[in-house]
Amino acid sequence: MADYEHRATYPLAPANAYSRSHDAESDSEYSAELRRKKRMKYLLYFVLFVIFQTGVIAIFTLTIMKVRTPKFRVQSATFNNFNVGTQASPSFDISMNAQISIKNANFGTFKYQNTTMNFFYGGNPVGQAVIPKSSVGWRSNKKINVVVNLSSANLQTANSQLGTDLSNQILPLTSQADLSGKVTLTFIFKKKKATKMDCSMEIMTASRQLANIVCK
Repeated sequence: MADYEHRATYPLAPANAYSRSHDAESDSEYSAELRRKKRMKYLLYFVLFVIFQTGVIAIFTLTIMKVRTPKFRVQSATFNNFNVGTQASPSFDISMNAQISIKNANFGTFKYQNTTMNFFYGGNPVGQAVIPKSSVGWRSNKKINVVVNLSSANLQTANSQLGTDLSNQILPLTSQADLSGKVTLTFIFKKKKATKMDCSMEIMTASRQLANIVCK
């Protein structure tokens, strides 16, 4: 009996000790899993942010920062003096008010220098006009009116084709010019850019109209 009493005096382990230890271990594993999921979520957000920023930079580079060549061409014309001879000595002396357009498709102003526009008949110069320096706003189309005196007196040699053309009431011409300047992007970056005019057209002498304008 004494031996039994002696053994009975030892403290008994709590019945739920193992359960508490197991719960603590489970809580620790759960917290670790939460932290891992948070890290993966932040990493995913970071990757998505990098992809988004790369896309924005690519779009910005391909659209906003891309420098396009302005377009420079003859659009229309009216006439003041209009003298055309179709007799034995074919000739012409015409004052033309030509409307020139400069289209700037860039996200920045295009500032250009003075340039001379030349008109040709059969490859021979018959008139010219000066376009003064100026600028074209971003993504806009500027129209300029210039007066050009076209004269067969500038032809160095007699041109037999001229009589045929004037008899057919058509005077074919070409115009050429080089326009150089700078495009300013985001008010900071400047890029040199040049554009060329290369147009063909026909003056309809009967109706006194400019028609069939084709620019490359």
